Amino acid sequence: MEPEDLIRIAHGEQPADLLLKNARLVNVYSGEIYPTQIAIAGEQVAAVGEGYEAVETLDLEGRYVCPGFIDAHVHIESSMVPPREFARVVIPHGVTTVISDPHEIANVLGLEGIRFMLQDAKYGPLSMFVDAPSCVPASHMETSGSQLEFYDLATLLANPWVIGLGEVMNYPAVIHADRRVLQKIQAFNGKVIDGHAPGVEGVDLNAYCAAGIGSDHECISLDEALAKLRLGMTIFVREATNAHNLEALLGLFKPEFVSRICLCTDDRHPSDLVDEGSIDAMIRAAIAHGVPPVLAIRAGTLNTAEYFRLRDRGAIAPGKRADLIVFSDLNDLRPELVIRGGRQAAQDGKMLPWDQPVKGTKARGTINVRWDRLNFSIPASGTRMRVIGMTPDNLVTESRILEPLVRDGCAVADPARDLAKLAVVERHFGTGHVGLGFIQGLGLKAGALAGTVAHDHHNIVVAGMDDESMALAVREIASMQGGMVVVGPEGVRARLALPIAGLMSDQPLLVVRDQYDQLTAAAFALGSTYHDPFMALSFMALSVIPHLKLTDLGLVDVDKFELTSLFV
Repeated sequence: MEPEDLIRIAHGEQPADLLLKNARLVNVYSGEIYPTQIAIAGEQVAAVGEGYEAVETLDLEGRYVCPGFIDAHVHIESSMVPPREFARVVIPHGVTTVISDPHEIANVLGLEGIRFMLQDAKYGPLSMFVDAPSCVPASHMETSGSQLEFYDLATLLANPWVIGLGEVMNYPAVIHADRRVLQKIQAFNGKVIDGHAPGVEGVDLNAYCAAGIGSDHECISLDEALAKLRLGMTIFVREATNAHNLEALLGLFKPEFVSRICLCTDDRHPSDLVDEGSIDAMIRAAIAHGVPPVLAIRAGTLNTAEYFRLRDRGAIAPGKRADLIVFSDLNDLRPELVIRGGRQAAQDGKMLPWDQPVKGTKARGTINVRWDRLNFSIPASGTRMRVIGMTPDNLVTESRILEPLVRDGCAVADPARDLAKLAVVERHFGTGHVGLGFIQGLGLKAGALAGTVAHDHHNIVVAGMDDESMALAVREIASMQGGMVVVGPEGVRARLALPIAGLMSDQPLLVVRDQYDQLTAAAFALGSTYHDPFMALSFMALSVIPHLKLTDLGLVDVDKFELTSLFV
């Protein structure tokens, strides 16, 4: 719409396209809630107030209206569907904008993967902005499918949908002024630069902030969050599938802090998105814990828009995008009508028709395993070994020292101590690399679990109680060209194909959700006790979250940021 037409409508000289009357506006600027009318012209809000006319009028009968929700940090790939299908799930939950960091697919396909995501999102009902992935690979201690330098990322700057640099995960490199990492930060000078600094404090935190990094979504305690906030960082409060930080950070929801917090989901699997929701679920949870509703809503709307300099959204006011949500219960916010860009996009939890051009994007195959080097045996070369200790609802692991169970000269899994063998198999270049170790806390009693979702390199990660089951799981994944599988003593029990980069399905999300539910049920039947064992397993290979992890190159002591031996 031309500016002069919008002004005439706002001035009452011309009718609006849509008038929402008898609305109760949640004003995230003033913190007030009051009755009013909202006039919409094209994709924008023309006016807020009484006395307007429109071609179409919708009587809200006293229901509440707030801005569309904005997810401050999400890896869409973790939903296991591409952006168009992801939109069909989150739009009914009131999410109209996301800030996506496609570093999952970038670690597999590089710039090709980022462009795949941008193309797939085109013309859809969800505004997907992109933070260019800063750490491909996440560290030097893994084999990723690509390597992106500052000059590669700079080619994305001309795209208006690329608005910043994604989470700078290699915090040790920043702290020690590594030239290659600093070149990426400097290439995005003037843009938003997001962080990832779990447990970083003191002089290290000062050094990290001095590099120009503005946010962090890894805080697991109020003290950690306040230390970062005091140094100028914006805190992204996270509720992911396997990382639940909202309750620990409720102390941030105070008038003196609230402008410095945003809400993000980071990584959510299909069942959680469908059953619980997205940012809407976080807002409901915050309100249930006593956070004033307007503060909770502001953290999921205006704060995020202002942090990312998206001045056209995040509030309901003249000139802003007409992204808004209609709901009835302020204390149990459940979107009943979602309007995105002035168009009705979802109603009563279901998407409304949204015409999109036929997509033509495809991703190449990404499974290249050196089968002649696939060997999971671990010769026992000591009496004490390092073990990855899982911690519930947390991505941080413990580094435990245990005595191995030895049979025929080899260290083997020990179900009596909840000790499974863990392996990471390189799948991008056929190098034959296989990292081997042990993990405690998964709950597996027999068989094996495996998948090509293994943050952030996304090699094949497999945990099992015997080598034969683990090998069968890897071969089943190769036959699907990527995916997840559960193998029991009798063979394959459940599978989910992820042919798009080994990360995403080409099927509707509800189909993916059903198959994923079958996977988790099969994992539970083998003894796993985790809410989402595959999500938990995928983070055991992430070399930038303390304390002990495993990649295809071996065990990683994240505190020292170096590879370490299995046996002490």
